[in-house]
Amino acid sequence: MTDALDGFDRAEFTDDGVTHRYYRRGSGPAVIVIPEIPGITPKVAAFARRVSDAGCTVYVPSLFGVDGADPFPGGVTGPARTGALMARALGRVCVSREFTVFATGRSSPVVSWLRALARRAHAECGGPGVGAVGMCVTGGFALAMAVDDTMLAPVLSQPSLPVGLTPARRRTIDISPGDLETVKVRCARGLQVMGARFEGDRLVPGSRFDFLREQLGDAFIGVDLPDDAAAPDALIPPHSVLTEHLIDQPGQPTHDTLEAVIAFFRRKLEVE
Repeated sequence: MTDALDGFDRAEFTDDGVTHRYYRRGSGPAVIVIPEIPGITPKVAAFARRVSDAGCTVYVPSLFGVDGADPFPGGVTGPARTGALMARALGRVCVSREFTVFATGRSSPVVSWLRALARRAHAECGGPGVGAVGMCVTGGFALAMAVDDTMLAPVLSQPSLPVGLTPARRRTIDISPGDLETVKVRCARGLQVMGARFEGDRLVPGSRFDFLREQLGDAFIGVDLPDDAAAPDALIPPHSVLTEHLIDQPGQPTHDTLEAVIAFFRRKLEVE
């Protein structure tokens, strides 16, 4: 385990023959922090620490990549090298049967395992329910997890699937029609869903958030940030709201969004 994950307990969880390891930290109601490409980076781990320090128990599943590894070791610079790094990580996701990258109208198979992990976390931690945040290729997973009544605080940070190769794919998200109908019924009964993206992010087109607003109505709390709110020294274009592009200073839009996400978890999970 690298320094980025110091203080996290490591364990494995198996459901229906599928096993993944996960990292746990904190006390209080559970929040599942689902990493973005390329994996559990130091900044993903730092975000998880913030959530646990706010009174929640975080569960960080390892679904791809090298746990705790810096995606830009030694300050890797240059769009070609950065693009190659991200492409390799995305390539590993594309060939995995657990992820639905290009297809529409489907929830990724790994969501079933994540739902089971959330139920396990709720049983272990108690409270009224659990929260979840997905990022990038896992952004929509938190929405698909909301078919379970125990999911009370789903957050979609830069949800990037399906890849928006066509207008139709840009006006949808990786959830099956049946799962979406279940979530819509829950939203009509009071569930809220939070989302965040940068306005110029081609991986998360504005039409995707328009679709969510149309489907979920006022239950969708969408945050669209200007590109110039992103950390200027990040090595990739504005994308990762809560991690790589966070400017962690009060008054900065990304900082305020992170604080709003944590407040959402605390409110919905009744953290005192």
